[in-house]
Amino acid sequence: MSRIFGAVRQNGYVVRDIHAAMKHWIEVMGVGPWYYMDRVATDWFRHRGQDSAVEMSIALANSGDLQIELIQQRNDAPSLYKEFLDAGHEGLQHMSYWSHDYQALYDKALRLGYRIGHEGQIGGDKGRFAYFDTQAHPGTIIEISDISGTKGPFFEKVRQAALSWDGTRPIREVGGRTS
Repeated sequence: MSRIFGAVRQNGYVVRDIHAAMKHWIEVMGVGPWYYMDRVATDWFRHRGQDSAVEMSIALANSGDLQIELIQQRNDAPSLYKEFLDAGHEGLQHMSYWSHDYQALYDKALRLGYRIGHEGQIGGDKGRFAYFDTQAHPGTIIEISDISGTKGPFFEKVRQAALSWDGTRPIREVGGRTS
């Protein structure tokens, strides 16, 4: 538990091949089902204060109450994901903290001296997220995410699906077909 941000709710892995990563988590780790989004549409995205047209695929599953996120960037737009891969890393890139009072947490982090690495919004003004440039070593970037909008119920759906998952339909495409 962070005295600043609360409980870690998600571990985020930046990968070069999201399908291979899902396969590993399903077959080796026994984690699923995965909710896969082939292309995530952001309302806006900024890297180090500059607009960036990042394109990414995301997959989400839970292991208990901890959400696992897999991210594959699909283009060369500036982002902390690209910086991570360009540095020769792959795997755990960030830990995420979720908030129903995002702006207060965001403002608190800035007051404490945290700097924004990249930030954006998905699904309207209650879908903001920010990654603070806190990487001392791979896996230590801090993300905060607003779950007061549609993300909150969706994240709960992912968690609930994992509780009773029997191994069938291991990948469930969001907005498309399931497998």
